[in-house]
Amino acid sequence: MRLDKYLKVSRIIKRRTVANDACDADHVTVNGRRAKASYDVKEGDVLEITFGEKTLRVRVVDVKEHIGKAEASSMYEVLEG
Repeated sequence: MRLDKYLKVSRIIKRRTVANDACDADHVTVNGRRAKASYDVKEGDVLEITFGEKTLRVRVVDVKEHIGKAEASSMYEVLEG
């Protein structure tokens, strides 16, 4: 699954266009490297998303195309933030 879509489906970022913009502006890294929106997310990847002064680090636990709002947070494990 593309990184921008994963961020939207997991509800880390609410809209795919915003996720795409965050990737273009180098606010998202995967495993310590800058990532494009087209990056293919895999289980075990560590994502780091910068929101202004705050940084959120999560580990990808599951990759699903469709998931309910209540279960969205089960797709990742928060490491820091």
